[in-house]
Amino acid sequence: MPNKVLLETRFNNKTIRIVHGDITEENVDAIVNAANEYLKHGGGVAGAIVRKGGYVIQEESDKIGYVPTGSAAITGAGKLPAKFVIHAVGPVWKDGKSGEDEKLESAVFSSLKIADEKKLKSISFPAISAGIFGFPKERCAKILIETAVKFLEQNPNTTIEEIRFCLFDEPTLNAFVNEFSTRFPESKNLLENKS
Repeated sequence: MPNKVLLETRFNNKTIRIVHGDITEENVDAIVNAANEYLKHGGGVAGAIVRKGGYVIQEESDKIGYVPTGSAAITGAGKLPAKFVIHAVGPVWKDGKSGEDEKLESAVFSSLKIADEKKLKSISFPAISAGIFGFPKERCAKILIETAVKFLEQNPNTTIEEIRFCLFDEPTLNAFVNEFSTRFPESKNLLENKS
């Protein structure tokens, strides 16, 4: 099933979209991988990226080695439709009082910064930390969307033209759709327009 754009809005002459689908199928300059600090891509989004893109992604990651929580690193994308994979290390959820929000925001910001430095035009994020790392989905959606907006506000001349949030499972997708609709009440619901 091809990926489907559900919602979109324009912000600072850029497009932000909510997509339902598989991030490994995203035809963008860079997809973001929800990685761990040692860039060992075993399970979740990371495992899927290496299975589809090929072991070369893991090999490039091994050369980088260690990326602290809240940071990101970039590799090629192997056989994926994307050109690059940006490996963002989000926090493992503990209790919400251990700097998790700030670390997640930092991981998203670092990913956007890398994309901008590489002069990329489009980037697609999964729900970083909301899978096996246990970050609450609604809180994750709020932080990811707010951080994208903040980045576009602070970097009006960025080369990034499109930021996508690509979500696979219904509960996570719903959390992002709700947050997006609240943040951008004027956003276009692209499902309602299709007859």
